[in-house]
Formats: sequence, structure tokens, C-alpha cells
Amino acid sequence: QLQLVESGGDLVQPGGSLRLSCAASGDSLDYYAIGWFRQAPGKEREGVSCISSSGRSTNFADSVKGRFTISRDNAKNTVYLQMNSLKPEDTAVYYCAARAYYCAADPKNYAYWGLGTQVTVSS
Repeated sequence: QLQLVESGGDLVQPGGSLRLSCAASGDSLDYYAIGWFRQAPGKEREGVSCISSSGRSTNFADSVKGRFTISRDNAKNTVYLQMNSLKPEDTAVYYCAARAYYCAADPKNYAYWGLGTQVTVSS
């Protein structure tokens, strides 16, 4: 059974950077696409970014394009979300989720989820 654990969330000032990690255990990530989602208080969960199992395909929400990058290190069974130029509106709990091979926009299509890591952007 695949298990995912997010880490790297923190309190950061506007304009700052964070790198989130999504570490997997129980199975190899080689066959899974990994999506990052976030949920702010009172708001629905929204997709942030995704990377396919091969790493050849990535996508980003319009709100984070040009600021966030996603990468994976299958040898370490880990996916990373590099977040730069952070804004207060990026404040949320960030979750990683896994599904077979290809990215999907709807979080309902992801079978495995981590418990999330809190990102707070504030001065």
C-alpha cells in the first residue's frame, strides 16, 4: 500500500521560498503520477501542480505558473514542489496525492493522499 508523507511547510514572508517534499513508502513511485493540491480555510481543495510518472509531463495552476516548479527523484521515491515568490494567497495546507501514470485535474481521481503540510505566507 502506497503511503505519502509531505514535509517542508513553514511560515515564510511574502516573496520567500519553500520546497515541499512528498516522500513515498510501501511501493515505488515509478508508476505513479503525483499531484500537489492545496486547501485554504473555507475554500475547496484546488490543484496546484502535477508530474507524470515518467516526469516528462508537468502542469501548473495559472495562479502558480512561473513561480512553482515540480520535480521527482524516483531513486529517492520523492517528489518536490519548489515554491518561489510566495504570496499571502498561497497560504494553505498542501497535500500530495498519487494516481497511476498520468496526471488528472480532479482530486477524486487520486487514490492515495498524504496528511498535508501547512504553508503560511505572512509578514
